[in-house]
Amino acid sequence: MTADAGPVCILAGAGTGKTRAVTHRIAWRVRRGDLRGQHVTAVTFTARAAGEMRDRLRGLGVTGVNARTFHSAALRQLRYFGARHFRGGMPELVDSALKFVAIAAARTGLKTSRAKNFDLATEIEWAASSLIGPDDYAATIAKLGRDAPAAPEDVAKVYAAYVEGKQRAGLMDFADVLAHTADMIGEDEAAADRIRSQYRFFVVDEYQDVTPLQQRLLDAWLGDRDDLTVVGDASQTIYSFTGATSRYLLDFTRRYPDAALVRLVRDYRSTPQVVGLANSIIGESKGREAAMRLELIGQRPSGREVFAETFKDEAEEAEMVARRCSQLIADGTSPSQIAVLYRTNAQSQAYEEAMASYAVPTVVTGAARFFDRPEVRQAVVALRAAAKNDIGELPLAEAVPAALEAVGWRPGAAPSGGAQREQYEAVAALAGLADQFARQYEASREDESTADSEGEDRGPTLEEFCAELGRRASEQHAPAVEGVTLASLHSAKGLEWDAVFLVGLADGTLPTTFARTDEAREEERRLLYVGITRAREWLQLSYGLSRNPGGRERKLSRFLAPLGLGGFPRAPEPSAAGPRQRTKKPAKVLDCSGCGKPLTDARDRKLGHCADCPATMDEELFERLREWRVTIAKEGGKPAFTVFTDVTLIAIAERCPASDTELASLHGIGKSKLDKYGPAVLCLVNGGTVEEAVAVSSDGN
Repeated sequence: MTADAGPVCILAGAGTGKTRAVTHRIAWRVRRGDLRGQHVTAVTFTARAAGEMRDRLRGLGVTGVNARTFHSAALRQLRYFGARHFRGGMPELVDSALKFVAIAAARTGLKTSRAKNFDLATEIEWAASSLIGPDDYAATIAKLGRDAPAAPEDVAKVYAAYVEGKQRAGLMDFADVLAHTADMIGEDEAAADRIRSQYRFFVVDEYQDVTPLQQRLLDAWLGDRDDLTVVGDASQTIYSFTGATSRYLLDFTRRYPDAALVRLVRDYRSTPQVVGLANSIIGESKGREAAMRLELIGQRPSGREVFAETFKDEAEEAEMVARRCSQLIADGTSPSQIAVLYRTNAQSQAYEEAMASYAVPTVVTGAARFFDRPEVRQAVVALRAAAKNDIGELPLAEAVPAALEAVGWRPGAAPSGGAQREQYEAVAALAGLADQFARQYEASREDESTADSEGEDRGPTLEEFCAELGRRASEQHAPAVEGVTLASLHSAKGLEWDAVFLVGLADGTLPTTFARTDEAREEERRLLYVGITRAREWLQLSYGLSRNPGGRERKLSRFLAPLGLGGFPRAPEPSAAGPRQRTKKPAKVLDCSGCGKPLTDARDRKLGHCADCPATMDEELFERLREWRVTIAKEGGKPAFTVFTDVTLIAIAERCPASDTELASLHGIGKSKLDKYGPAVLCLVNGGTVEEAVAVSSDGN
């Protein structure tokens, strides 16, 4: 990272330490005396990544770097220099583009729904990011062969009405922010000179996902200069639906023939087993991105083999994944180091419900932003109030827990899984952030050779920590929350976990049925590659043979079928006699406790016997169990199935367990549920009334 000033292109594979490489390049340039931190603009694609970059640079002794997203950097400049550009006053940001698109559609007479309005808004965002105006929209997508969410002429009319509506209301959206900033730099020579004299060295992260509009702004920032470092990986190009394109990364050395080209291929994140699978997937890629494909070289010690499993349907898949997450946590893995990744957000619900049934805390990406969550806002208010009274005089490690008692939070008092646990962990993340803030403070004090040696330094104050929270909130630099992450593959980009479950890997889901062209299918392949490379040590791949019980059987993803992973059906091998029929069997087969034949039905497997060998169920006990479950669920304000599913209640009524050990052997009863509900269940099994069992449950809580 010691290349001289000028164009540098870093091709950085997954897990190869690109953030470290970029921050060290910035630090080297600053410490060498080329420029000051204030002269550097480092553009990232998320506020979280920008915050991480600033933190790392501070650790390297570099401050003042303008590390922001494209939109944040542009908006800052527009607010500072935009008075003359707009003359009549700078437009306000649109609070809901979706709302304005719906209004525009109504004005054009197009009948829509909420879902269609969302698709129209996404399409308009793509067009604006691709520098395609309303007048050129229909002809351009016809040339590209792109599917439109409605008739192209209708979309163009809605697009034009949307633009007109914004202008009439004195508003702008995020694409307008970039366009206006680029226009201002091109039209206002004084503003351009100020910006270019302030920012002399540019770094762009995730360069494979830059849109034409973002590249236009970057060109405006640079002017005729070329002190630019870009970092990216063509194999991780996954955002074409937003207008992103890898062509600027692929063509970088053509545009800058003298550019230094650096390839990072040593993977320090994942085990060789994970790296090997990732290489196998991306090794079959085609198209322009394949020309810059990087073959990763794993640097970590050998780990466990990648685990592949087939389930009867998606419900069984979700249940088993939740059970494994529960076991991983019981074995010592932090919930925040586990992730369940899927292709679409619609797949989330099944996993949220399954995790709740095992009392596993979860964090769902795409939900409310961390600092906008009600419990976090209340906690921050409590911290700020405490900073003004006697609590604010305490050391930070004591002040934060004391202040958070006002919102009912106490260390080590986490409730069981579900919404309450999620809220608890969000506030706990603030307490963890206070510890991190204190450690960083101590490290900075040790580095300050001129630090005041007189008196005892009590460390950072609660007031200073509240100021840090304000900075993070403004930048949306959220802390990690303790919970299993449920995320789409797109939103998992840039993140990593010790254990990753890649689920729903059926053809038609990944690749999606909407990927109708070779180019679109190749992007789906890259999406799978991104998902695989999120795992450090533990990776499980799975899919359900059908979407719903008794539904049509599906095939394994075409990207995985040729690999012959144990646990997945093998692709048929060609022969002279013609293609052979593939035999399918469940990944794991249990035997019936009655007749001994294999159990394939999910319900039979959970009960331990087949329908032909039913166990004798205590009907009266079953009814008391159901009545008790309804009462407990109502008291907790949650669905009844999160206490116990019907199948679990049937198993209890059939087996009539006499001890905790026998109860724990039944399906759906982990340690958490055993501790919470075990005494009440045993009370009912031993002839207790529903009222007595409810009282036992209340005493246990």
